[in-house]
Amino acid sequence: MRKNEIDHILTRMLDSHKNVSDLNLTVGKPAQVESAGVLLPVEMRPPIKELSPFQTEILALNLINADRRLTRDLLTNGSCDLSHALPGKARFRVNIFSQTSNYSIVLRKLESKVPTIKTMNLPESFFDIAQEKNGIVLFTGATGSGKTTSLAAILDDINERLSVHVVTLEDPVEYLHPHKQATFNQRELGLDFDSYANGLRAALRQAPKVILVGEMRDRETVEIGLSAAETGHLVFSTLHTVDAGQTINRILGMFSTDEENQVRIRLADTVRWIVGQRLLPKVGGGRVAAFEVLRGNIRVKDSILNGESEGKTFYEIIQQGAAFGMTTFDEFIVRLYEQGLITQETAMAYASRKGIAGRGIDMVKSARGEATTDIDRLEVDHQYTKGRRAR
Repeated sequence: MRKNEIDHILTRMLDSHKNVSDLNLTVGKPAQVESAGVLLPVEMRPPIKELSPFQTEILALNLINADRRLTRDLLTNGSCDLSHALPGKARFRVNIFSQTSNYSIVLRKLESKVPTIKTMNLPESFFDIAQEKNGIVLFTGATGSGKTTSLAAILDDINERLSVHVVTLEDPVEYLHPHKQATFNQRELGLDFDSYANGLRAALRQAPKVILVGEMRDRETVEIGLSAAETGHLVFSTLHTVDAGQTINRILGMFSTDEENQVRIRLADTVRWIVGQRLLPKVGGGRVAAFEVLRGNIRVKDSILNGESEGKTFYEIIQQGAAFGMTTFDEFIVRLYEQGLITQETAMAYASRKGIAGRGIDMVKSARGEATTDIDRLEVDHQYTKGRRAR
């Protein structure tokens, strides 16, 4: 199969539906695309009702294009990551992986235009994040929740204002930042460096002011990231965690018990913000982002140093930190419901603490004059007391 044939198939899939975010090629299913969070089949010519193991393997091998590193990763680790471009059409982040001895392929469409904080309607606190001069800023959430997009918007704000050197370490490079005020050097895992730890170690010798690390995958990367933050760099990175508390615990879990106290001190001194993201189904189709935002302060530092305790959990700190740009997922989700962007069912399904979110939704409904319960026609049973007196 030639490259132009691969590109023809991908183009047909991309144009099959509106707002396509992912292309999915799995044995036993037709070619599928994800639109607004839903997988939809794609009609091909000639028709393909089910992809065969041979077809997905041929597509995978052509995308790998005889690259030795990618072939080794696929055979050794069971998956590999790469990028692929449709000239003049789109760029993709590609993951090829084995499942029950067959190969599946998922291609995530990458946006060509760099987003901004305003156009993405991101929280105002993101402007404060872009003003930081040093320390660590962590974005957390599941794969595909928009962490990279949010980070790209913050880097764009820095690019508009500051004449600094920015080095990014990505897998693969998703948004191509033009040189504005800042100077960008964007490096891709596998092409420009062999591991995040080595890439980050090298970045410290490249005189950057801002460093983006695609993911804190291991202890070594975290350790070098902490060192970079301690020496005056502003470090952005991501973790696959649910919330701020789990993020701190995940990092501590990478180190031995003997090292824990020292790591707590280093984290307390360097963590500036922790932002969690979730994508929720939107009323009328599409998705909308919900955020949890934790900003470093004395209370956060104390909780990192000594661990969470009653009255000093990260959730409670965030609840009481609205004046500093903080917000819990539950507070943000209630605001989305109030704006009519999500349904009550969606709000409750994605809330962190359903009781708190439920009370917030009831307050919104009460302010609108809507019923806050589906129980109606309640009456006092006057016969109940009479019956008891008779006995």
